[in-house]
Amino acid sequence: MDARLNFFAGPTAGKAVKHMMSLGRTLKDSPLPAATQELVALRVSQINGCAVCIDMHTKEADAAGETSVRLNLVAAWREATVFSEAERAALELAEEGTRVADAAGGVGDEVWANAAKHYDEDQLGALVILISMMNMANRLNVITRQPAGDYQPGQFH
Repeated sequence: MDARLNFFAGPTAGKAVKHMMSLGRTLKDSPLPAATQELVALRVSQINGCAVCIDMHTKEADAAGETSVRLNLVAAWREATVFSEAERAALELAEEGTRVADAAGGVGDEVWANAAKHYDEDQLGALVILISMMNMANRLNVITRQPAGDYQPGQFH
């Protein structure tokens, strides 16, 4: 499978993607726990069917010491007992934030309040930006059919 577009070949798309990667590095340095970031990135990518991001975030999480049990259960996190209450709140916010077109009211007040119980304002800001950025990255990759499987941990950092 070949990608429809090489984002780094054109000056406009290349510059935009470099800014997006810079945003990703800023989020990595945020006070939002790294494990939470990878779990959220993986869940958003699963919902959107973005193989390249699933490949990337599974491998990044594994390289950072995440267990295969937790990675395998992200898709069914509601029934899994391996996630903390804070991680569950982040995953729920990620799902509602990703499925805004499916939910007439967007992110519900209860979901937001639950996330706010576990994360301070700076962490919430990072979480919302991460969810939004992952949705954008997923769409870029799905639209252009970016192939998955060859990602190496740390490749874009």
